Amino acid sequence: MNQPQSPLHRPFVAAILGGAIVAVVGLVAIATGLVSSGGDSTTIREPSLSSPIANTSGEEESGNTVNEIYKADGNGVAFVESQIAPEEVEPSPFDPFGEEESQGGGTATGSGFVIDNEGHVLTNNHVVEGADEITVKLGESDTPRTAEVVGADPSNDLALLKVDAPASELHPLKLGNSSQVEVGDPVVAIGNPFGLDRTVTAGIVSALQRQIQAPDGFSISNVIQTDAAINPGNSGGPLINSAGEVIGINSQIETGGSGNGNVGIGFSIPINTAKAEIQSLIENGEVEHAYLGISGGDITPELAQDLNLPVEEGVIVQEVVKDGPADKAGIQGSTKSASIEGVEIGLGGDIITEIDGQKIKDMEQVVTMVGEAKPGDEFEITLLREGKEKKATVTLGKRPSSTDEAGSSPGE
Repeated sequence: MNQPQSPLHRPFVAAILGGAIVAVVGLVAIATGLVSSGGDSTTIREPSLSSPIANTSGEEESGNTVNEIYKADGNGVAFVESQIAPEEVEPSPFDPFGEEESQGGGTATGSGFVIDNEGHVLTNNHVVEGADEITVKLGESDTPRTAEVVGADPSNDLALLKVDAPASELHPLKLGNSSQVEVGDPVVAIGNPFGLDRTVTAGIVSALQRQIQAPDGFSISNVIQTDAAINPGNSGGPLINSAGEVIGINSQIETGGSGNGNVGIGFSIPINTAKAEIQSLIENGEVEHAYLGISGGDITPELAQDLNLPVEEGVIVQEVVKDGPADKAGIQGSTKSASIEGVEIGLGGDIITEIDGQKIKDMEQVVTMVGEAKPGDEFEITLLREGKEKKATVTLGKRPSSTDEAGSSPGE
């Protein structure tokens, strides 16, 4: 059933507040936290291991069963443990002993999977970020192997590890093509939810082209949504199609109420995003992302009518990062504000209608286009300023390491 939308529907508000990151209440990184045992029981959805995971493409050949996929791919999944040292803090002046205190620290767990015979393991960056020591158990082996971070991309929440293990423990998983995934396709997730190693769950692809927020504040595009049960500890584990190929890296879930467990909405970073970065992570230890340096909101017909805007679709620029690429190209942000339904909206900023001749419908489209570009690429941007059409040529810069470094506006 279609729900009525106010002029300030959620994506617009999210674009203002988060650089076109689609806000989802309760969206959490599912990596880790400290693993502990408590009195609360956990129910994990159990798929039928004998049911065929049929391909929905209409082909006569049926897909593998969950059991077959698990047997084929289970040994390629890794149990990742990160040791995080307590953070030392200055002693309190009210402490009679004047001793330094420590906060945080402990063991965090997540998942990963082997991608080659050289011992490279792909996982989420938030599984290993800040770790003093990382150990990996491969497949059925109970032997912890020390791993090092080869490279990381916080903006796509990816990290590549290297583990020195015998060939008998290395079972690389085949990487699929996430651009061929369709809604309704059956999928299997293998990982270590709540520290329960080598747990398998099954479901379908629930939606495509989602956007989620990386821990560094920037947005990740083309994300796969699934109802396969994934929980804290599944982070970095593979999402696998009926052919046994990895199509995504399980990264976040949406939770409901006060709980932090699965409610049937999980998000996986597409494997094509990772495949495009693996070589750069190996060679350079990092990945450079393009950066435009604005935050903006979607224009809808309702919003255009309420604000008396000259167009019914496009992006209204809210903020421009000082000395960023858009600022250097002369793009202007809001000069005044108005409050609609309790939300403060910047007015008077440029309205982006086209980029390189392609009509722009919303901020998500801008984020995707910037994400697919490289630092140094040029965008010819068509915009409206006070009702008059103008052109601006923007040379994209290198994205800062976090939204905090981008200034008051996260920017894309």
